[in-house]
Amino acid sequence: MSEFQYDEKMPHWGFKSWNDFFTRRFRPNARPVAEPNNSKVITSACESTPYAIEQNVKLSDTFWIKSQPYSLKDIFTASKETLAEKFVGGTVYQAFLSAYNYHRWHAPVSGTVSDVYLVDGTYYSEAESEGQDPAGPNNSEGYITSVATRMVMVIDCDDPDLGKIASVFVGMAEVSSCISVVKIGQHVAKGDEIGYFQFGGSTYCMIFQKDVAFVNHFTFPQAIMKSTFDKENPSIIKLNSVLAVVR
Repeated sequence: MSEFQYDEKMPHWGFKSWNDFFTRRFRPNARPVAEPNNSKVITSACESTPYAIEQNVKLSDTFWIKSQPYSLKDIFTASKETLAEKFVGGTVYQAFLSAYNYHRWHAPVSGTVSDVYLVDGTYYSEAESEGQDPAGPNNSEGYITSVATRMVMVIDCDDPDLGKIASVFVGMAEVSSCISVVKIGQHVAKGDEIGYFQFGGSTYCMIFQKDVAFVNHFTFPQAIMKSTFDKENPSIIKLNSVLAVVR
């Protein structure tokens, strides 16, 4: 709590409701933006635990037993197929936000918001192949990117080597409030707040176009992914820290 804004002298430390506490803000400079003037550095949009990286993603894919592929047409929705096509063959990075994490989103790059829209979706939906999950849909994170309530946001990066980056902020379990604070045509700087979740744990994806050339891919070993929910101390990628570097 020492990293967050609150006032011990006020009732409930100044929080007006549970949700006001849940969407609490960091203190100034608690999460400095990594290399704000280096456009080749992509930062973490959320305080979160890495879940998966998948390359060469398809426009349309099918769920099979023990498989949760990223199907771009389903993530973006059929009405946005033209947008989804721009990311075919690209890379998806996904990470998990527990209810204890900071739940606001910040721009991972500098650029202009070219699309932002809310997709109404399911609550508590799980991939049948995963079996019953007492923790909710934690084991079905890849699957719920296509079915759960989510905010899709696309940034046309100032740096042409990054192209377009899509961020998809997905509500998990009962989470249905995915709130954007930016609009189409607005320019954002890396590290600016762009939205937030309300009421519970969540997950998010960053989707990169095919020709984005990463340096050593991402900044953490893939060994820490997909098994973090059972660990007492999951590996957290801090907000605004370096997530990936592009040549």
